[in-house]
Amino acid sequence: MGKLTNIKQQLNIVFGSKFLKNLSSAERYEFLQLCHKRNYKEGEYVFYRNDPGTGMYFIQDGKIELMLNANNEETIQPDDSSKFILDAPDSFGALSIGYNLRRKATAQCVTDCQLLGFFQPDFEVLRDRHPQIAVKFLQSLTNIALRQLEKATYIIEEVAGQEKALQIQFDTYYENSED
Repeated sequence: MGKLTNIKQQLNIVFGSKFLKNLSSAERYEFLQLCHKRNYKEGEYVFYRNDPGTGMYFIQDGKIELMLNANNEETIQPDDSSKFILDAPDSFGALSIGYNLRRKATAQCVTDCQLLGFFQPDFEVLRDRHPQIAVKFLQSLTNIALRQLEKATYIIEEVAGQEKALQIQFDTYYENSED
């Protein structure tokens, strides 16, 4: 792949990434300078469900399938509703940067892929060099986490009732405040 094609693909991420939309073009460029290029072959796994979350990935080229139930688990075969196909300039695994979470899905390459990885040590460099970009990055993570919490709370309310949903939130809050 030529250098010009590589630059075009990175620009696609810089200007097309939904995740980076709250950063200016210059801030996106600085952010992507800390990313690491990774090449994967079709069928190769990027990570597995329940792995420690060590970083996020931007798809520069190729397609990634996120599966909620991987074939190596004792669950029944996943249906189409538990699979998601992503391609450039999508990103995945973002919450692993700001939060100490295990992977909720398995990521497998549908095609040969070029990914840009951004890991916890990269975030620490970003925080030291460009604190304003790091704050915006964390704001994006927080907004995603809060939207997920809100949706999950609504589902818990529908299934178990408002009291149970509220009890789970309070229990979790108090568990974390003791750390």
